[in-house]
Amino acid sequence: MGKLALAAKITHVPSMYVSELPGPNQGFRKPAIDGHIEISRRCRELGVDTIVVFDTHWLVNANYHVLCGPHFKGRYTSNELPHFISNMEYEFPGNPELGKILAEACNRFGVETMAHSATTLAPEYGTLVPMRYMNADQHFKVISVSALCTSHFLNDSARLGWAMRKAVEEHYDGTVAFLASGSLSHRFAQNGQAPEFATKIWSPFLETLDERVVKMWQNGEWETFCGMLPEYAAKGHGEGFMHDTAMLMGALGWSKYDGKAEVLTPYFAASGTGQINALFPVTPQDGSTIPQPQASDAAHRASPSRL
Repeated sequence: MGKLALAAKITHVPSMYVSELPGPNQGFRKPAIDGHIEISRRCRELGVDTIVVFDTHWLVNANYHVLCGPHFKGRYTSNELPHFISNMEYEFPGNPELGKILAEACNRFGVETMAHSATTLAPEYGTLVPMRYMNADQHFKVISVSALCTSHFLNDSARLGWAMRKAVEEHYDGTVAFLASGSLSHRFAQNGQAPEFATKIWSPFLETLDERVVKMWQNGEWETFCGMLPEYAAKGHGEGFMHDTAMLMGALGWSKYDGKAEVLTPYFAASGTGQINALFPVTPQDGSTIPQPQASDAAHRASPSRL
């Protein structure tokens, strides 16, 4: 019935918003913003009606959650970085129908998921920043999925991604994009050192690790990448423990994915963290390699608290 037309790993750094404002940093995140604008252009070209964002700024301690109200409007100030994002206005339509379809499919796959269509809950900035540049005209409906998961298996996040793809293909009459909104390495600069690291990665180890991962994506080394994802999430200080990435890879077919990433915004640093905008072509898959529930691999359990 429906179609997953576009998948991407995207940045949401708040310095994108800062770069809009008059001052010494005006324009310095233009490549990241341009990457979002290009993703929006391609979504429109492909006929996408709804963007589903796996948001690593939505922290949850139990279950997976889908925010799918009919409409979102407000003014947002970041509780983490109020000096970066303050009183940022947003507005876009939601998609309650699809949100419920997604949650129901995840539950059928054994991944406990709840849809929230009648709620005062508002999106986090992992959704709001990208939509500022991709959806300023409210062209797309938007759904946000919790991806800062403190007590969850990466395997279950991969299964969630695959379940959501199947839900779109089998139960939704429309065209959808999935965006994994989160960084590569996510080791912030120590307090007081953020200005010094505005355009630097925290350590040579993390920079080398990230750059090798990007090469894996471009070369299509998916079996290797999926195998190392739990340890990469832990040792690379992965944002949201990289549940957004697991969701994205699950939707694409996990280790049997046969596409190659297209980098739209080259790897860059922000306050010590590693960032990118990259497209992952959606290819036919049968889901045969999606991880099973609750794997015994200790690396999947290695991050009980936020990094």
